[in-house]
Amino acid sequence: MLISTKMKVKISEKTEIPEGIEAEITKNKIKLKKSGKELSKNYSGFSIKKENKELVLECQKATKREKKVMMTALAHIKNMVRGLERGFTYKLQICNLHFPMSVSVDKNKEIVIIKNFLGEVKERTAKILRGAEVEVGGEIISIKSYDKELAGQTAANIEKATRIRNRDRTRFQDGIFIIEKPKEEKAKGEESKE
Repeated sequence: MLISTKMKVKISEKTEIPEGIEAEITKNKIKLKKSGKELSKNYSGFSIKKENKELVLECQKATKREKKVMMTALAHIKNMVRGLERGFTYKLQICNLHFPMSVSVDKNKEIVIIKNFLGEVKERTAKILRGAEVEVGGEIISIKSYDKELAGQTAANIEKATRIRNRDRTRFQDGIFIIEKPKEEKAKGEESKE
């Protein structure tokens, strides 16, 4: 009878903290700050420590599952650093073939108002998450935030608000659609194979 055992090994990953970003590590939380902006994430299953200008993620007895969790956390930390340095921008396009649609932003209520979508009398709304900035310029909607999740979720809320049901999508192509997402950066040393 064969008994399957999982190999438990020590794994360690490092990421650099750029100049000007402060990192605070508490029991299960990492907090990054830069010029009044702050992002934080909770983590579990591994340890994080600060060494010079690097964050070191370690797990003493890791299986494949712990490695996946740790690599996901590392990707989140890199997104936090990139957001504090440059921010994230999503762009959406307003497409209307049948009825002219008007889109405006109500900053007091933190919503996007969509009027006359497919000739509907009732206006549609999409929630803007706190921390995301929305600008409407002609047919393009820009969403900016230093938190990638806030910007992405706000863009998804706006796109979902104009979702069409029970109609032929080949004829009714009206809506608001995401046309540009933040570009992913290649790792150092990684070259394109074109």
